[in-house]
Amino acid sequence: MVRSGEEPKPAGRATDGTGPALRRERFLQGESVEAGVRSSILNSWQRCRFLGLSPDESDLPYRDDFDPGGRIVRAAVPVLDRLQSTFSGSKVNISVADANGTVLLRRFGDPAMARDLPAIQRVPGFVFAEQVAGTNGIGLALAERQLIRVHGAEHFAERAQQSACVALPVRDPLSGRIEGVLCFGYPRGFDRPALAAAIRRAAEVIERRLLGQSSAHERALLRAYLATGAGAGTGAVGLRGGLATGAPVRELHPRDQEVLREKAAELISRAQRAAVDVTLPDGRRVTLVSRPMTSASGVQGVAIEALLPGSSAGEALILPHQADELPGLAALSAAPLSARPSLTLPSGHPAARPGPVPAVDGGGGSAGHGEPVVADGDQGTAGSGPGPVEAVTVAGDRGAGGSAESVAADGARRTAGPGEAVPGDGGRSAADDRTGAPFPARGLVMLGEPHVGAYALAARRRLELLSEASARIGTTLDVRRTAEELAETVVPRLADFVTIDLPEAVLRGEESADPLADLRRTVLYGVREGLPFTPPGKRVDFGPTSPQLRCLNSGEAVLEPDLKAAAGWLAQDPEHTARLLAHVHSLIAVPLLARGVLLGIASFYRAGSSFGDDDCSLAQELATRAALSIDNARRYTHERTMVLALQRRLLPHGLPDQDAVEIAHRYLPAESDVGGDWYDVIPLSGARVGLLVGDVVGHGMLSAATMGRLRTAARSFAELDFPPDEVLVHLDNLVGRLDREDPDGKGAGVIGATCLYAVYDPTSQRCLMARAGHPPPALVHRDGTVSYPDLPAGPPLGLGGLPFDAVEVDLPAGSQLVLYTDGLIEDRNRDVDVVLEQLRTALAHPERAPEDTCQAVLDTVAPAHPHDDIALLVARVHALDADRIATWELPADPALVGEVRADAMRRLTEWGLDETAFAAELILSELMTNAIRHGAGPIRVRLLYGHALICEVSDASNTAPHLRRAASTDEGGRGLFLVAQLSQSWGTRYLPEGKVIWAECGLEAA
Repeated sequence: MVRSGEEPKPAGRATDGTGPALRRERFLQGESVEAGVRSSILNSWQRCRFLGLSPDESDLPYRDDFDPGGRIVRAAVPVLDRLQSTFSGSKVNISVADANGTVLLRRFGDPAMARDLPAIQRVPGFVFAEQVAGTNGIGLALAERQLIRVHGAEHFAERAQQSACVALPVRDPLSGRIEGVLCFGYPRGFDRPALAAAIRRAAEVIERRLLGQSSAHERALLRAYLATGAGAGTGAVGLRGGLATGAPVRELHPRDQEVLREKAAELISRAQRAAVDVTLPDGRRVTLVSRPMTSASGVQGVAIEALLPGSSAGEALILPHQADELPGLAALSAAPLSARPSLTLPSGHPAARPGPVPAVDGGGGSAGHGEPVVADGDQGTAGSGPGPVEAVTVAGDRGAGGSAESVAADGARRTAGPGEAVPGDGGRSAADDRTGAPFPARGLVMLGEPHVGAYALAARRRLELLSEASARIGTTLDVRRTAEELAETVVPRLADFVTIDLPEAVLRGEESADPLADLRRTVLYGVREGLPFTPPGKRVDFGPTSPQLRCLNSGEAVLEPDLKAAAGWLAQDPEHTARLLAHVHSLIAVPLLARGVLLGIASFYRAGSSFGDDDCSLAQELATRAALSIDNARRYTHERTMVLALQRRLLPHGLPDQDAVEIAHRYLPAESDVGGDWYDVIPLSGARVGLLVGDVVGHGMLSAATMGRLRTAARSFAELDFPPDEVLVHLDNLVGRLDREDPDGKGAGVIGATCLYAVYDPTSQRCLMARAGHPPPALVHRDGTVSYPDLPAGPPLGLGGLPFDAVEVDLPAGSQLVLYTDGLIEDRNRDVDVVLEQLRTALAHPERAPEDTCQAVLDTVAPAHPHDDIALLVARVHALDADRIATWELPADPALVGEVRADAMRRLTEWGLDETAFAAELILSELMTNAIRHGAGPIRVRLLYGHALICEVSDASNTAPHLRRAASTDEGGRGLFLVAQLSQSWGTRYLPEGKVIWAECGLEAA
């Protein structure tokens, strides 16, 4: 308890040596302590609470059936002896436990500790697994499978509050499995940073001694193989990578040797007698024969020999200098065997010198006459003097009557009769030995123990899986598909089931502020369906002790070899996990981390065998590669979403009110990236309408931004009533100026664009068009025929200085004008002419509405997977009724202004526009007066009645009026000001000869 006014004590340490730390006490009382306790300790506390352990329990299970002479003990004894000497006089105690947490060895820096400590801390046999002993160094090292420190009150049990420890798992270097745990225990005040380095060095020495035991086994097998004379055929033996390997006298290509070694490792892993044919890449066939062997010392292994086609029998086995690479082989004896062909060794080879036969464990002892040869790596003392090489029994399947079956060198089987010995050379009879018949032509390819071969084969499979993953994962820039590729790669070669959970934000291309808050099941993939996993699309919540949450919090993979014993996994959802336990057995949870961003989590499940640390490392490597690809896809999705949002923001959001055309449009972004295609519909004076389609070269943000600038500029030039060819000239100058303003000055952002601009006049039913390097439009006539007008192509925008030509075509009411970008017709897998014919067929339905025409074109003409953006604009043209057009021509005589004004008012009355008559009368009067005073005749007046009332006055002068504000003393200068106030908009349009001043009045105006 913390009394009032006291400072909180540091987390994980005893307060005064008599009671638990504050945070441990709070935890035991059920309070939250996440902020002050290391995650590994807190996870262990939570598992202990779920298991129902009591911190006051002092008794631990004791086992008297542990093996005091096992592999880990034999490897650790001399290391612990040296550690005891190193820590002599200190209060450090050194212990070694097996993979189940049972202590096998104890050593003490101060011998008096053996008398003062309780039995559980000094006697081997007590079990310190976490599930029975609570949070402690040995148990937590096995649970976390890494270096662990536990200090003071971080121990769950009350008995260990005054102690601290550092523990590290010890692994078999070949299999990667945890063979045991090395642990240093000491009083709380003795903690030193150097202890972690010391325990790592000691664990490495123990692991090297474990590897030495396997090497001694291998040496015993090779010695036995040579002693039987089994290798006295054609071949050469080399020793690489700890396995005996060889190549025929006729040199095989390294690629062929690799093929034979891979198959040989597979045969060794099976540990069965077999003969298989292997086809080399060049077409030759080699027979591999496996020969299970057992030496007198109990070492079991398999020799793989190659039967070489075309080799003559009787050639000697040659040991080249590579054989010296195996430690201890230099002392092999070449003692001749009776009734066996002698071994021919290179001149000066150490094995050719006569002498005593050494022990095969490399321990320096010699095998005396009648004494067994030690093959397990223990250091023993053998008698002196020369003696025969140990006997070897070649394992075979025995049938009824005690007969044994063997495999001859050519793969044929023979059966020995009762009492007849099975020769060790793979099937030669005793008569062959007596007559000195030569060995069949063969060479030793590989020799090893079955489990070593299995490890070698598993390592090769892991490398193959990594190589395949690099090619299969990340083929697209789609987040979900990349996650699916990871699952498809590892099932069933690494895992039986895979689940991948990603935050919703990652799927959208964003970074998740709180990945745990919105995790969703993205991928569920396995060898079969119907398992009670959370289905894809559902939200996933992990409990506080679950391996997945520990994995996400630590950023490292978490391995649970046996889920039935994984308290944290069971605790997250007992009902759900109980159903899963009927189908899965082992789990690896791996965070998907890339560039410091947590993207989600991948969970690998096995239904049968358990995962190991090598599998965990492989899963983490695969997940890391997949995470980078997922992050690339996420970043691409984010950028594409931004560019697409910008692109759509810069495109028209609605269609303007106008009477000239009925419009439908589509914009379809490319699958790979967003480009700079655009379209626009621009109302113009005189009830005309401008139709614009363009395409900026390239993709990405630069193209989208450039598109926005060009569309804005094009609209401005069009609203100035420039003809299409002049609009293109101004755009061409703008693109050239943008290129010259490139900040890099290296042309990295060189801009190119194409454009098509058409202006349709519903009063004359004619269309004026010009294009700059853009595909020609399609005209759909009222009879259903489709044509592509002969419109000069013009150069693309940005080349500068080249002219653009405009062409005027008749476009009767009911016709359709179709404008599009090159993404619709240009595709690497299709011919443009064929696509244009498809477009012609799709458009040959004039009765169809523009919306239906747009959809039909995208369905039948657009590529299934567009590599470029597609902008499509379909316009069905209308004609302005003749009775809605009123025209007057008059000479430059002010006296006629009143007559025209009166006629115009009568026409407005006929149209029912009495409310607009007053404003229209003032506008017409002012415009006609200005034309007579400042312009040149003849003067033409026109009223157009559509969605608005348009008043136009044209004359032959090119002088444009200017709006100005008249002073209070001026007699004139207020006319255009009144026009601007009474109309919605007004402006000037130039003709080939003269100009038109127009004003548009809203029909609701009074």
